[in-house]
Amino acid sequence: MISIRKIGVFGRTYRNLNRYRQILGVFFKYGFEDIIELLKIDQYIEIGLQVISRNRKERMERLSRAVRVRMAIEELGPTYIKLGQILSTRPDLVPVDFVRELAKLQDKVPSFPFSDVTRIIRDETGQPVDSLFDYLDPEPLASASIGQVHRARLKDGEEVAVKVQRPGIRKIVEVDLEIMLHLATLAERHIEELAHHRPVKIVEEFARSIEKEMNYTLEATSMERVARSFLHDDTVYIPKVYREATTERVLTTEFIDGVKVSLLDRLDDNGYDRKLITRRGADILLTQIFEHGFFHADPHPGNLFVLPKNVICLLDFGMMGSVERATREAFVELVDAVVRRDEPRTTRVLLKLTLWDEEPDMRLLGKDVADFMGEHLYRPLKDIHVGKLLQNMLELAAQHRMRIPPEIFLMMKAISTVEGVGLELDPDFDMIAHAEPFIKQVKLSRFSPRRLSSDALSIVAQYLDFIQEFPKDLLEITRTIRQKKLTFMLELKNMEKMLHTHDQISNRVSFAIIIAALIIGSALIVISKTPPLFYGISLIGIIGFLAAAIMGLWLLVAIIKKGKL
Repeated sequence: MISIRKIGVFGRTYRNLNRYRQILGVFFKYGFEDIIELLKIDQYIEIGLQVISRNRKERMERLSRAVRVRMAIEELGPTYIKLGQILSTRPDLVPVDFVRELAKLQDKVPSFPFSDVTRIIRDETGQPVDSLFDYLDPEPLASASIGQVHRARLKDGEEVAVKVQRPGIRKIVEVDLEIMLHLATLAERHIEELAHHRPVKIVEEFARSIEKEMNYTLEATSMERVARSFLHDDTVYIPKVYREATTERVLTTEFIDGVKVSLLDRLDDNGYDRKLITRRGADILLTQIFEHGFFHADPHPGNLFVLPKNVICLLDFGMMGSVERATREAFVELVDAVVRRDEPRTTRVLLKLTLWDEEPDMRLLGKDVADFMGEHLYRPLKDIHVGKLLQNMLELAAQHRMRIPPEIFLMMKAISTVEGVGLELDPDFDMIAHAEPFIKQVKLSRFSPRRLSSDALSIVAQYLDFIQEFPKDLLEITRTIRQKKLTFMLELKNMEKMLHTHDQISNRVSFAIIIAALIIGSALIVISKTPPLFYGISLIGIIGFLAAAIMGLWLLVAIIKKGKL
């Protein structure tokens, strides 16, 4: 289990100092010294900050901030790359332009030694490698930040793929998470623009997400769950999981010798039907989303293989999406409203599906929705690309400070990815027309007798619970009032910031008064020629004037650094 501890004073200056300095060095290299200053990190890690500042490289002002963030993340290593990849699926947490740039992050790192692979397998399974496998290839098939994959053969002759977690990765992740949490806490405290995106929540959610990804038994469970969902569908294949050789750090699955869906020439050489593959791939995703509510959230070409008879095989179940029935139905309603060019209903459903702190201006939102629909929808349906449509809808929501929930975005991203793969295979593929039967089925299912009776029973049950609990709650409130234990909490927004500003003003005024007093006092001492004298001038007065000058210069520099005179 990954544990994140808040960094104490000694922790931040000693325990994590080297890694902290590396991170700050990368920040300076890519032109983020303004953030370092705003975070007031120099108050906490005096050691090393000046050295980094002197050795920082040329600022990269010609690049956008989003590009520089992506480049910095790539240099910071595995934990930050994973954070970036996860944030690329979270437009509710980061701006849209950052989402697009972070989606470019590549998870490719050098492989680790084969001796570590055999040691980890032995430690995890409690058995020597020779007793589990007849053969284990020393050369990895693929290497990523969390683990790497080797081809192997079981004792019964089955060809398998063994994914082994990178040694020491948990310790690396824990240290990085501690530093991330510290930086996020400072950002939320000192930078109002970043506080809106709730950086502490981002780090906490990332910790939970990476914990799941580092537990290979969860990935194995996801594979088995999807396999059961398609048990009677011979158009899709899910590799078998070998539980006897699977642990939290080792995942053993059936080896798949197929053709990557992106290798068009090989598909043609093997006589595969590209149009059929496209339809089946779309069917698989849409079935997972609209029928099962549990779907493969990263169906990029590297995770899609084609087997004989045009069977689609899904790989890498580390990122899965889950969407409840009510959300699926709301999403279908949104798509239906957009396709039917119903602007008022599109606005209402978009508002219902998104998260927001303050309700947007409905007049402006309605106008932007109308402009959006006018730009995209007054053309033949076959010319409308779902990926572009959803991307622009995401940008529209961001303009009005509305956040798309992560499960909705994962669904949108998966649909867009499959549409992109489908258009590579079949340029005439129409995702909207293909999704129409699924959308119609979801709409009809809401009015089935079974569903209506189930909803009615649920409503009755909720009313009964309310009737039973309300007298108890009312009695409890009355008892609390009688015992004078009822308290009200009044929260004034931005009060802490206002108090901080007030303290700054008070400190500056006090500082200015002390400087003025030093100048006046020193002048009186000089006039009265108080000994000791230096060339006829009081030495104490000279020292007073120097002290006042130094303090005045210090105050001026502090004011200029804040950008306000």
